[in-house]
This record gives sequence, C-alpha cells and structure tokens, in this order.
Amino acid sequence: MSTRGRQPAATGEVPEQRRVLAVLVLAQTIGGAGLTAGITVGALLAEEMLGSTGLAGVPSALFTAGAALGALGIGRICTLRGRRAGLALGYAVGTVGSIGVVAAAAAGSVVLLLPALLVYGMGTATGLMARYAGADLAAPARRGRAVSTVLVATTLGAVTGPVLVTPTGEIAQALGVPRLTGPFLLATVAFAAAAIALACLLRPDPLRLARSLAVSLRAVPGDGAESDGGEWRAGTGDGTAAPTGRRDVAVGTTVMALTQAVMIAVMTMTPVHMLAHGRSAQAAGLVISLHVAAMFLPSPLTGLLVDRVGRRWVARASGPLLLAAGALAALAPADSVPLISAALVLLGLGWNFGLISGTAIVTDALPPERRATTQGVVDVGLAVAGATGSLVSGLAVARYGFTSMALACGLAALLVLPVVGRPPHRAPRATAPTGPGG
Repeated sequence: MSTRGRQPAATGEVPEQRRVLAVLVLAQTIGGAGLTAGITVGALLAEEMLGSTGLAGVPSALFTAGAALGALGIGRICTLRGRRAGLALGYAVGTVGSIGVVAAAAAGSVVLLLPALLVYGMGTATGLMARYAGADLAAPARRGRAVSTVLVATTLGAVTGPVLVTPTGEIAQALGVPRLTGPFLLATVAFAAAAIALACLLRPDPLRLARSLAVSLRAVPGDGAESDGGEWRAGTGDGTAAPTGRRDVAVGTTVMALTQAVMIAVMTMTPVHMLAHGRSAQAAGLVISLHVAAMFLPSPLTGLLVDRVGRRWVARASGPLLLAAGALAALAPADSVPLISAALVLLGLGWNFGLISGTAIVTDALPPERRATTQGVVDVGLAVAGATGSLVSGLAVARYGFTSMALACGLAALLVLPVVGRPPHRAPRATAPTGPGG
C-alpha cells in the first residue's frame, strides 16, 4: 500500500485510523460477551467438578496461563501477518476452547476440562491484545484515548455476559448440558462472530500501515518519534522523550502485571466467597457485572487523563485505588451485596488505570517494526501474573480466609508507587504531531 501523499487529519492521524477503530469497536462489543465466561462461572464449575474450594482458582489459573500462550502466539502472528490475521485467529481459538469446556462439563471429564480451559484462555488474550491495534495509527498525544476506545467497546458484551448466567444456564440445561456451561455457550457464539468481523472488515491492517508510514515518514519533525543513532526515541505524551525504550517497557509491563495479579486474585474468589455465605449465583453474577463495567466503562476518562495529565501519574493512582478495593472487600460483610459491589467497582477502576497507562507507556517506547512481538511478550507477563494471582488466591482463601487474602492483595498493589517513581511535577499538554506518529 502506497503511503506517498497521504495527509494526516487535524489530530495528526491518518484517515484510516477512524475506520480501524470502528471495526475494533464492533469486534470487541461482540467478543466481550465471551471474555467473562471463565471469570463468572469458571471457579464455580471447578469447585463442582473437582470438589474442593482450594482448587477453585485452578480454572482461572489455566485460562490466564492459556492467555500467556495466546498473547505470545498472537504477537508473533501479528508481526508476520498483521493485526487482522492475529486477532481473528485468536478469537477462533477461543471458540474451540469454549466448545471444549462445554463438552468436558457434559461428559463430567476433568481430564478434558483442564486443556479446554487452557485453549479458552488463549482466545481471551485476543480481547486485550486488540487494544494495541487501536494505538498502531494513533498520534502520540492521542494514544491513551485510542486504547481506551477499544477497551470501552468491550463493556457491553463483558457486562452482559455475567448477567446472563441464569438465562444461558437455562438454555444449557435445555440442551442437555450442565447449567454452569451456559456462559461458555455464549462465548462460543461471541468469539466466532468477532473472529469473522475482524477477518472480513479490519482493512487496512493497522500495523502494516503503521510500518509503511514509519518507513516513508521516519523522523518527520514534530511527529513525536525520531531515530537517534539507531536508537528509537518515542514521544511519551507527557511532554518528555523516553531516554531508552527498554526501561519504559519494563515500567509499563510491571504496572500492568501488578494490577492484573491483584485484580484477578480478588475477583476470582469473590463469587466463591459469596456463595459460601448463602448468596445466589445471580447475586454473584451481578457483582461481577458491575466489576467488569468498572474495568472498561471508565476507559474514555482514563485515556483522557493518560494523555493530558500523564502516563505515570495515572499509573501511580492505580495503587491506592486497588488498596481501597482490597480493604473494602476484606471488611465488607459477606452477605452485603452493595459493599462487595463497591469493592469490586474500585478493583475494576484500579485495574483500568494500570492497564491503560501501562499500555501507553509500553507503546510509546516501541517502533512499529518491533511493536507486535514485544507487546505479545508483555501480555505474556500479564497472563502469568494473572495465573499466579488466581492460583495463589484459592490456596490463600482455603488456608487464611477471604478477608486476609483481599487485604494482602490491596497492600501488594502499592508496589506500583516505587516501580513508577516520581513523575514530572507537571505534564504539559502534548501538541498534535504533523505526521502520523505510528
């Protein structure tokens, strides 16, 4: 595709960015319904099939471990074939995994359930990897908002999924499979539809176009990026330039990994905690729906804060938010749906702050030719952190109780403060670049 003569819009972005975001929003709105199946009923299904509360975190650990493998694979495919091929294949794999979970539950086979959850997890990686596609063609001063646009699109499906636990359970029962497989039936349809939408509509491929633009317009003055003796220096959107990409990638990855581990740990065991104290699966589904809404719905505001206030300020704010969430979850009565909901809303918001700010920090530091592969490796770290948090949370609750686990997670979240360090005193507003800044 020729890039000669292409003029950026007033925002500093090429015209194709609008279409790319529209397609990603469509795919994420559809696919989001499948992302929360494992979150909502995975632990309950495992507890039922394995017969142990201590092992209730195993499913989440498996599909987050699968997400690690998926992120690595998707990143590699995106590097070789572009975002369209990588994301569409990722959702297709998730479809296969969802079918496998339903089949395993129907057969009562733990041996089949465990690898099926792993494959399902590979598909869930796609939902998060899509955020990078939104930033491929974004101007540096608008990357936070581009990432947030893709994330917020996930809200409708992701929030609807947990609420449909009872209706989809009835459908599953009518089909002759266990009620708890209902959300995985929904995931099968959602992932398949998202894969088709991406394969057919994500044109031009944003990563391939970003590479072409980088080759033809590299080192355009004012585009927020320059080549300095072979070392890529990316504009940060904080009014500063990253001295080395490596250090910023490490900071952004650590922020996302910490917030991911804390969020997954508390979220995974909350439904188990509620059901153990007499609350219904419907009540647990409502709490998870509110949590997922808080994970994605504030994204436009978070993206604006990341672009205007600064990446590192927002990253630092994620720590206190997660501490408040853990403390409230620990102190709330087990039968108080409003208080537990409030805790899970804070938990989702803290994760949202960490993910969007960390994503912007990482993307700023990477040139287009190295972007997809490195982003895949970064999301492997996120998945490993989530798997660790999930597995440890089940064991911790079984031994020490939910209260201690939630409080410990909140305190652990404060580690983001020394990791990020002290941001600049004030982040001046970044001006729109004169080039496409891909």
